[in-house]
Amino acid sequence: MAHVELSWTESPPSAMPRIPERRSVHMWSATVDGAHEPCMVIDDLAVIAAASMPACRLLGFSGPNEAIGQCLFDHALPLLDFTSDGAPLSSEELQRIPPVLALSSGLLARGVLRVQSRNEIITMDAVSTPLHEFERVVGSLTFFSVV
Repeated sequence: MAHVELSWTESPPSAMPRIPERRSVHMWSATVDGAHEPCMVIDDLAVIAAASMPACRLLGFSGPNEAIGQCLFDHALPLLDFTSDGAPLSSEELQRIPPVLALSSGLLARGVLRVQSRNEIITMDAVSTPLHEFERVVGSLTFFSVV
């Protein structure tokens, strides 16, 4: 599997005020909207800010409009554990999925997820990178790959 590192850097002018707007999240969301790869952006509250159409198909959404605004902590993704019963992930387990772990740690996170997508269970690899704004983590960008 290829290793890809992404960054989006833009040095703000020193006179630029620190506004609460999450420009990094918005810039990456615009990129994800047109992506041909399964990927999504969440903000610092774990709310889906953008999802590519391939990601929506994998995650069981009809399209980006259905996904955007959904909070991962509200079980927006039908994530399952790896037991034979395939039970939904607990709130504690949701804290450790790559998109959320990248938020809390500020580091690259990777892991395997199981998702109930329509009538099938899909196992996928998820790689997440934190998105920063003025040295603060304001979201994460995740790429998915079916295993």
